[in-house]
Amino acid sequence: MRRSLRPFLLLSLLLSLFACALMTASAAPDDAPSQVTQLLHAKDQALLDAIAPGQVQVWDEVLADNAVYVDENGVIMDRAAFLKQLTPLSAGASGTLVIAAYQAALHGDVATVIHTDDETENYHGQVLKARYLTTETWQKSGDDWKLLLIHTYAMLQDPPAQKLSPKELDDYAGRYTAGDLIYVLHRDGDRLIGQREGGSPVEWNAELRDVFFNAGQPRIRRIFQRDAKGNVIGFVDRRESWDVVWKKQNRD
Repeated sequence: MRRSLRPFLLLSLLLSLFACALMTASAAPDDAPSQVTQLLHAKDQALLDAIAPGQVQVWDEVLADNAVYVDENGVIMDRAAFLKQLTPLSAGASGTLVIAAYQAALHGDVATVIHTDDETENYHGQVLKARYLTTETWQKSGDDWKLLLIHTYAMLQDPPAQKLSPKELDDYAGRYTAGDLIYVLHRDGDRLIGQREGGSPVEWNAELRDVFFNAGQPRIRRIFQRDAKGNVIGFVDRRESWDVVWKKQNRD
């Protein structure tokens, strides 16, 4: 009597599905075990500590042979180029970089890391502050971890706001156009309020005379333009180096 192959085929199918599930689970990222996170955290803090004094050896021991570093200005450097520019701070300057938040995830022998770092710099007697967001890719090499990729981003913050008089704010009030777009500015007490047609009102904060920003949008500046008599004739909406030009249509 010929034995049916159906039970064997079913068993093979179940085993295949189980194997695929295991492969998928092993390939999925997972939070790094605490000991790995602690190890990488310690390595990263040591790397940050080595920047101000320009301790090349600390970085040389950690960077993989094909490591790439992307700095806060968008400059891409290979291993050799990065180590070459790693020099001590100039005379009269000193500083510290401290990890404020840290998270790591494992992908097999690869770990991805995100950390934020607080910088305090004493620059010729003046204290400067900055915060950086850094993303990294680490790879396990034998019993150690090597750093493959670093990307550091300078986290922008709002500048301090200046107080302008009601008369100064009145200079900016009016209706502005950019193509088919319309924007209206008006003074509300000691505040300058702007509203794009169809949008919500937002307060404009003065960084200095003729230069404004909106809270929470540190990449953008509004820079007013004046004619030879000092009258406001428009403003540019500047995001980094790119401008949208607005022309003033009337004056209050």
